[in-house]
Amino acid sequence: MKKKLIGPVILSSALLLSSIPVNVLAQPFDSSEISRVQAAKAWNEKASVPFFVKERSAEKFSSSSSANALIYLKKNQEKIGIQNTDKHLKVKNVQKDEIGMTHVRFTQAINGVPVEGSEVIVHFNKNHEIVSVNGRTNQTLIDKHVDTIPSISQDDALQAALSSVNAPKELTYEPTAELVIYPFEEKNHTAFKVNVNFMGEEPGNWFVFVDAKTGQVIDQYNGLMHAEEHKTQTGSGLGVHGEHRKLHITRVKEPNAGTRFALADYSHENLEGIFTYDATSDWDSNNDKIYTGNSASFTSDYDRAAVDAHYNSEKVYDYFLNKHGRNSLDGEGMAINSYVHMGVDYNNAFWNGRYMAYGDGDGEFFIPLSAGLDVAAHEMTHGVISHTANLAYRNQSGALNESFADIFGALVDDSDWEMGEDIMAPAAKADGVTRLRSLSNPNSVVVSNKQRAAYGSGVYPAHMDEYYNMPLSVDNGGVHVNSSITNHAAYLIGQEIGREKLGKIYYRALSVYLTSNSNFSEARQAVVQSATDLYGTDSAEVTAVNAGFDAVGIY
Repeated sequence: MKKKLIGPVILSSALLLSSIPVNVLAQPFDSSEISRVQAAKAWNEKASVPFFVKERSAEKFSSSSSANALIYLKKNQEKIGIQNTDKHLKVKNVQKDEIGMTHVRFTQAINGVPVEGSEVIVHFNKNHEIVSVNGRTNQTLIDKHVDTIPSISQDDALQAALSSVNAPKELTYEPTAELVIYPFEEKNHTAFKVNVNFMGEEPGNWFVFVDAKTGQVIDQYNGLMHAEEHKTQTGSGLGVHGEHRKLHITRVKEPNAGTRFALADYSHENLEGIFTYDATSDWDSNNDKIYTGNSASFTSDYDRAAVDAHYNSEKVYDYFLNKHGRNSLDGEGMAINSYVHMGVDYNNAFWNGRYMAYGDGDGEFFIPLSAGLDVAAHEMTHGVISHTANLAYRNQSGALNESFADIFGALVDDSDWEMGEDIMAPAAKADGVTRLRSLSNPNSVVVSNKQRAAYGSGVYPAHMDEYYNMPLSVDNGGVHVNSSITNHAAYLIGQEIGREKLGKIYYRALSVYLTSNSNFSEARQAVVQSATDLYGTDSAEVTAVNAGFDAVGIY
């Protein structure tokens, strides 16, 4: 059952609140500082230029290949802002979708070193015609201006990153480091992008950028915020709210314990399995203690959080497989792992880049968080996002990350358009706190965190006029709060076209068009284009998508 995996780490996230302390009082700027900021903004605009090219007269090729995509890009390099595209673009992947389109995704690179946040996607229709191209490019880069040979070792970069985030000795898995070009504060840095993941009272999934020349930390952010042969058989259990759950479990033999029953589901073809682990209030996931019982019926009070986590994981897996043809979070059948009883009185759930973790709540604000199907869907969708658009967990791209997780949470748990209504404790409900966020009426939910509320009206926004302008030190730039704007757009669209079509359009936007640094405007373009691909340019679905984004002020 050992599941400690070593390899590249992807973006992680969580459902709830940040514990990062900040000073909410704004500091005055002098005029020289304002000039510096304006200059940096102008440079940064050139360093990450979005584009969307929709071809009116499609250019036909012999095949939908990366080579033909490069031929097109070289002929049209002025449109995308990259010279010598055959030299400066690396193929990241090629995907063919269910309607016959092929999507070739490139990463911008200098001397073979990828440029952080810069991707180009070429879209072929089923007739091998290029119909659109989108992405972001760094137009400030010229070969001779960027020295891509590091002066420090990868180990030095790892040590600098570990020190900068005060990482404990025990890590969830081995940290990783990748050499990238990182645009930051008026300069393109050659840097090691280091990912460090650890558990504890303040768990972290840190991305740290260490200058490969000086060894200094340039930038950092926490992508996680305080979400032998086996034969599977049918078992049962009681959930947190007392529901009777049918479970897929496995009979196992343990030394000195005889036959026991594990929350291990091997019943799905081409899936490594669905596993639920008992964290026993500990933060050390390396113990890897699979949840077991003496019988095939899990009915004790302690069992209930595990029963819901196991049951809900399968429900979410089935949704993505049956509705979108996606086999697990990575699309390739990776194991789905959940940990319950995480921490003590822990009011959170999160996806840490490898597995879902659920606290038991404190009994006053939350009950065990695995009780919420929408919570499980939210956290598992973060895993899907990690393996598709990989939306950077900060500012608008981070808000989109949270928003897509909420939207699919509401699509999987289709009883309403609210998030977290099944995990609120009686005391919270008595105080009028009956859910975490509302897609249908964002303004009806109060922003409980005072640090966040200080930057806006005090309720979740439903329109760009109500956007919370937050620094990165607060909610990573507003990823949870501002997500409700795009949430509401999705709700309005869903009211017109139904949940089924909404899910198909949004999954396509996520898996085909969005890139890591996409903002709200680009999300609109991606969703409109996805509706166009699926239902046609003049369809009612495209009209509904445009109207939904218009209604929340995203143009």
